[in-house]
Amino acid sequence: MVTIRQNWGEERIYYHDESGRLCLIPLAWTSRGRVDPFLAVAAGRALFRPEDLMRLAELVQTRRMSDSEDTP
Repeated sequence: MVTIRQNWGEERIYYHDESGRLCLIPLAWTSRGRVDPFLAVAAGRALFRPEDLMRLAELVQTRRMSDSEDTP
């Protein structure tokens, strides 16, 4: 039997493995999870998500600022 529940801030799938032990995994890791809208629209054409690129830009800017402060 497989059960889907909201737990720890996200949906998780609960199931019993071959030995009868209760296991759980995030629903997003399965084919039953919701499709990320960006991934659906990108259809494999984009290598990076916009939020990842924004974070990278922030890191580069922070690094540049710290490098310029270190230079006399």
